[in-house]
Amino acid sequence: MTKQDWIKTGKFALVFGALALVDQPIQRFALDLREHNRGLRNISRTVTNFGGTYEGYTLGALGVYGFLFKKEKMQTTTLLATQAFFTSAAVESLLKFLGGRQRPFFNDSTKVQAAPTFYGPFHATPKDQFGRKTNSSFPSGHTTVAFAAATVYALEYKNKPLIPVIAYSAATLIGLSRITENRHWATDVLAGAALGYLSGRLVVNNYHRYAKLKAPNQKKGNVRLNLQYNQGQISPGLVYTFR
Repeated sequence: MTKQDWIKTGKFALVFGALALVDQPIQRFALDLREHNRGLRNISRTVTNFGGTYEGYTLGALGVYGFLFKKEKMQTTTLLATQAFFTSAAVESLLKFLGGRQRPFFNDSTKVQAAPTFYGPFHATPKDQFGRKTNSSFPSGHTTVAFAAATVYALEYKNKPLIPVIAYSAATLIGLSRITENRHWATDVLAGAALGYLSGRLVVNNYHRYAKLKAPNQKKGNVRLNLQYNQGQISPGLVYTFR
């Protein structure tokens, strides 16, 4: 890691630590806001779906669009976004298992309200009414895959300023909806955004690094045979052209 990387990591750790101190107050504020705003409830419920199954549909639609209209860049970008989606989802699932963090909606008989506690991978916690684990809060999966795909599109279309704005705005709204839907703590969302961003950037960087290695090297010189005339004599020679 470079010095700049360490500085960025330190800044993220400070922000994460500060946010962790107010996880519960943020959760209470978000739920209170949602409770008293019907419009927010409807929007939140709709937006949050686009970070899961609906995102897969969106990527599929963009891929079909690129194929039908022969948009090679769109096809490639969507494939990269799909790779980032699955890569980040795999890492996120592992972190969920290792962290074992309690979700904000879960309450047991010994607590007045849920707490953002990490129990580890082997702590037995009850499942919710749908049979899902209640200790799989960290990081937010919806936020992770949303930022992974958004980062790929933002980097590949950085010459079109509107696309990065749309991509990151959509991912941010999905992350915020996970808080208002009481599915995740604020730090879960922040961690998911960071993981998604890093996954997307890694996929894009690796793709361009590989493409550069596979591309013909235009800087190579070439050698050709040349006949030279000197003092009445013709002699063969080699000419090397630098490029």
